[in-house]
Amino acid sequence: MIKINLLDSGARRVKKTSPLAKLPVTTIGCGLILTLALLACGWRYMSVVWDNQKLDRDIAAAQKEAASLHGVIVQLQEFEKQRTKVQQRVGLIEQLRAAQTGPVHMLDQISRALPQMVWLTEVKQAVGSNDVTIDGRTTSITSVSDFASALEATGYFKKSVEIVSSTSQEVKEKEGTGVVVAFQLKATFQVPGAAKKDKDASGPSKGAAPAAGAAKSGN
Repeated sequence: MIKINLLDSGARRVKKTSPLAKLPVTTIGCGLILTLALLACGWRYMSVVWDNQKLDRDIAAAQKEAASLHGVIVQLQEFEKQRTKVQQRVGLIEQLRAAQTGPVHMLDQISRALPQMVWLTEVKQAVGSNDVTIDGRTTSITSVSDFASALEATGYFKKSVEIVSSTSQEVKEKEGTGVVVAFQLKATFQVPGAAKKDKDASGPSKGAAPAAGAAKSGN
């Protein structure tokens, strides 16, 4: 007769264990570290990608703004060119206007300062200068000095009027023999604006009244 002991069969069973339990602790630790490293690398990669995308968007926006500003810069440059041309034209017009009014004022002042019995034969102005040479004739030597004083009193001549020469000549006429004085004066004319400023700065001169009277008598 065969006897079977059922109690011993349970004791002889082999105890099952988990596969992870058989792995050493260092292997598990290395695996965890590797996993964390991979996660960190992935996060860093995504962060770099996002930063690059943001930089690309910023660069595109900056390029678009620069393109829009380029048109404004071109317009400003054209405006500066036009303004420079206008300023040059205005300066040229002012120069031409001064050149036109200068001789007119000069001749007007000379005619106003001309005494009686004095007539002019030539008035010359040096090219590119305000130096004026006046040639004329008169019947009296004192009329030459009166003419020079009257020119100085106008205020349109910077320096004192210089009597370069005065020569007396006898002229035979039907009534008898007369004297004609040929003279030459030299002066420096100044523009009307500068003359007015000089007269305002210096004020009325005491010696100008007699000369002004002589100028009026010439008219």
